[in-house]
Amino acid sequence: MTAQPNIYVTEEAYLQHERVSTTKHEYYGGRVYAMAGASEEHNLIAMNLAAILRALVRGSNCRAYPSDMRVKVTHTGLNTYPDFTIVCGQAQFVHPEKRDTLLNPTVIIEILSPSTESYDRGEKFQHYRTIETLQEYILVSQRTYHIERFIRQDTSEWVLSDFVGMEASLPLKALDAHIPLAEIYEQVPLVPNIGLLRTPAGQPS
Repeated sequence: MTAQPNIYVTEEAYLQHERVSTTKHEYYGGRVYAMAGASEEHNLIAMNLAAILRALVRGSNCRAYPSDMRVKVTHTGLNTYPDFTIVCGQAQFVHPEKRDTLLNPTVIIEILSPSTESYDRGEKFQHYRTIETLQEYILVSQRTYHIERFIRQDTSEWVLSDFVGMEASLPLKALDAHIPLAEIYEQVPLVPNIGLLRTPAGQPS
């Protein structure tokens, strides 16, 4: 992300600009940050996930939104665009008449990129953890077949599980589903299991 000139911007001014902008920006603490474009791998993973999630939510009380749905973190004021957001139950919006800034995500999915990975794992997750409705936070690697899922245990504890390799499946508790990594990474040209940051749970180090 790239910060705009050091000029304080109100949230309302940010939203007015964002609704007519051809590019997406984050907003936090009175500053606006341009969001970077996506790689081929990112786009292919996103297309696969969009098809998978659309099929899974059909007929349920959940909805899946792609990256054009803005999410506001009420406790910190961050406005951002997760790669995917799932809401189970009634969706709540900052402006009900606009329905473009969501307040109550159940699941957030981010596809990691080299420029944003440390932010998605660190500061951004700190923001997300303050969302009381959020139950699952999922990080999808675009370098190798590896997905991390953080699941809320109580108000302050999150448990991490790793899912590695094309034979693995990602459990998505909110949708009572298991998604094969082979489907998420279908036609994505990656090197299997290269560059993992840690030994996956249940595997020897």
